[in-house]
Amino acid sequence: MITVWLPTAESEALMGGLPAGFRADVWTGGPELPASADTVEVVVPPYGLTDAGLSRLAELPRLRLVQLESAGVEWIRPHVPDGVVLCNARGAYDRAVAEWVTGVVLAHLLRLPRFEQARRDERWDYTQTDSLEGKRVLLVGHGSLGAAVSPALAGFGARITAVARRPREGVHGVEELPGLLPEADIVVLLLPLTPATAGLVDASFLGRMRDGALLVNAGRGGLVVTEDLVAELREGRLYAALDVTAPEPLPAGHPLWSAPGLLLTPHTAGSNGTPPARAMALAKAQLVRYAAGEPLVNVIGGEGY
Repeated sequence: MITVWLPTAESEALMGGLPAGFRADVWTGGPELPASADTVEVVVPPYGLTDAGLSRLAELPRLRLVQLESAGVEWIRPHVPDGVVLCNARGAYDRAVAEWVTGVVLAHLLRLPRFEQARRDERWDYTQTDSLEGKRVLLVGHGSLGAAVSPALAGFGARITAVARRPREGVHGVEELPGLLPEADIVVLLLPLTPATAGLVDASFLGRMRDGALLVNAGRGGLVVTEDLVAELREGRLYAALDVTAPEPLPAGHPLWSAPGLLLTPHTAGSNGTPPARAMALAKAQLVRYAAGEPLVNVIGGEGY
């Protein structure tokens, strides 16, 4: 019998029951470990564990697999013991993130934040709105998220250009970004946070974006040098829609709270209700592979994805 730790009491039901040959305990990340700490082989940790909680992974002598509910891995990767495989929930959040990206892009083009402010001010603020049709959208990151976002935006007539770490048919390499940025009306960030991508969107990156362009970040806050983005927003040259920030959550008085031209959501792109069941279904399929000795999916390699 293989022991797995699940993050909540509801996790087993979300995955439709455990596969044959498994038993489960619940570990919510607290200081007290379940009695099965000496035998647990697979841990599905709760998202957002503190460093104190993450350090407990090193105390599990038979741990072989950490399967995340999240797509991002930067918060846990340094704490996974040597010899333990780390896998993420790639694919579980694709549709939710595609909906969020589409929603904020349309909200920007249709001037919805402006009209909401006018309603609060009791002003009839008629102005011409814009359309996604014909807009040039640059997707920076084209894994499963990019593959979901691309058709969602293309369905409104947007013209999509995709960029990934490595070029392939129909997808440009990241080294081509300097030449692609000036042509884009909308730039969507869908990258993971790794040493290679941290601070990618700096003053130089932003400076290459055309006047009036929209930056959308559905990846990780650390992709963007926050002070460089704030400077562009205050100048009024660029617009932004952010679901993630650095730091996160934003402290009181942070300049992003008052930055003009910004649509901000509190890391909710993947929180529309469907991803938890998708993530646990993925975890269940992973448990079946693990028990059968089959190759695991979504394994995080040395480059962080």
